[in-house]
Amino acid sequence: MHMRTSTIKNPRNTLVLGSAALASKVYEEMLQSEGPERVRLIKGKDLHNVTAREDVSRIVIVDNELEGNTELTDTLIDYKFRGVKIERVLDSYEKTSRKIWLEGLSPEWLILADGFNPSVAYLRAKRVLDVIAALALLILFAPLMAMVAALIKLDSRGPAIFSQERVGLNGRRFTLHKFRSMRMDAEKTSGPTWAKEKDERCTRIGALIRRCRIDELPQLVNVLRGDMSFVGPRPERPYFVDLLKENIRYYDLRHYVKPGITGWAQVMYRYGASVEDAYQKLQYDLYYAKNVSFSLDLLILLKTIKVVFMGEGR
Repeated sequence: MHMRTSTIKNPRNTLVLGSAALASKVYEEMLQSEGPERVRLIKGKDLHNVTAREDVSRIVIVDNELEGNTELTDTLIDYKFRGVKIERVLDSYEKTSRKIWLEGLSPEWLILADGFNPSVAYLRAKRVLDVIAALALLILFAPLMAMVAALIKLDSRGPAIFSQERVGLNGRRFTLHKFRSMRMDAEKTSGPTWAKEKDERCTRIGALIRRCRIDELPQLVNVLRGDMSFVGPRPERPYFVDLLKENIRYYDLRHYVKPGITGWAQVMYRYGASVEDAYQKLQYDLYYAKNVSFSLDLLILLKTIKVVFMGEGR
């Protein structure tokens, strides 16, 4: 191996190494989070020339250019031992965007990657905290919930509580409860339809309680029953689960985590109302499933509080 005597000073740039279409796609994704002045897309044959001119802190390997290329592997080993981070594309993308890149996902990565395996102690402690918090909040918000129920009944015909089947942990179906925010005939002619950010089907009171996320308060009962947690992927309706499983590979993986009242996708992505939105949210759901921890749960809860106070319900 040829050893270079120079050292890297003031490293600041990231190189995306690859020549296939996949490399171009991950490069475009990384531009959004790191900026064009910090990221370069290069081919393996150009690595030495680029690093000779620029300070480099990280090299992201996208495709299989290393196979059978001794010169390239020797160069990468040299840079690794001189302080440059050499990362696989999925690991690098996860760190910079805080989501799992679905397009580059492979069964091998899922099998070998760290994470996706919360401890029994974490799950038990989280359940205890869920029960205590749900009981406390039900007592605290009982007067508000009674007032909201009365306003809904006065505003439009129909029950104050809306119950709907959802898909939960391990694909088990359960009945989710919410304050009704839409007209009773909201899906009479259209059939199952995604809720939108400014949904014309909402009643006057419904639009207000959705914006403040007050409509979610009855789900405290779901938390007590063990159907849901405070934090986790949002549970979807069976109709949409079947649709999304047909169109998005790995969609069913989100059901290995107990659903929540709020989640990483809800605080990181806009209101979703399409297959493409579900695709984007799944990347955040998988990030949560891989990195689940009390610190991440706390971050999500703090972000949720901000969303509530800013009236940006998702």
